[in-house]
Amino acid sequence: MTEDVHRAYQLRRAALDDVPAIMGLERSIFVNDAWSEASMTSEVTGEHGYYLVAFQPETPERIDGYAGLLAPRGGAEGDIQTIAVAPHARRRGLGRVLMQALIGEARKRGATEVFLEVRADNPGAQTLYRELGFSEIGVRPKYYQPDGVDAVVMRLAVPRPETTIA
Repeated sequence: MTEDVHRAYQLRRAALDDVPAIMGLERSIFVNDAWSEASMTSEVTGEHGYYLVAFQPETPERIDGYAGLLAPRGGAEGDIQTIAVAPHARRRGLGRVLMQALIGEARKRGATEVFLEVRADNPGAQTLYRELGFSEIGVRPKYYQPDGVDAVVMRLAVPRPETTIA
C-alpha cells in the first residue's frame, strides 16, 4: 500500500507559502479546535520544526496532507505536533508515510523518543500509531477544547537504523 502512496503523492518540506493551503485543510478537518494561522506560521517557519506537505505531482498547489515535528537538533525528544490527511486521500497509507518521514527526521536530529497526543475518540489514528511502535503512556483529560475530549499521550522509542547486507 505504501508503494502506491509514493507513486501518487510527493512530500516536501513545508514553506511559508504553504500556510494558506495548510490552514484550509486544518480548518476543514479540525473544525472546533483548528490552530490559528499565526500558530501554524510559527510552527512551519520555526527553527526547531520540521513540517512536510503531501501533494500529487499534477496538482502541487493542492495540499492533501501535512504533518509537523518539533525536535531541536541534538535533543533527546521530539514531538509530533500535528498530522492531517484530506478525506479524499485517506486509506491509502499517506498518514503512515508522513509519520515515518517525521520519525526519520527525529532520528536524524538525535531524538531517542518521540511523543504525541491523539484524540481518545480517534481509534483509527491510535491504531496507526501503535502499528508504528508508539505505546500509550497516559491520558490528558479534556485536552481537546471546546469538545472536552481526552488526549491519549503516546511515546515511541525511536528505532535505531538497521544495516543489512544487500
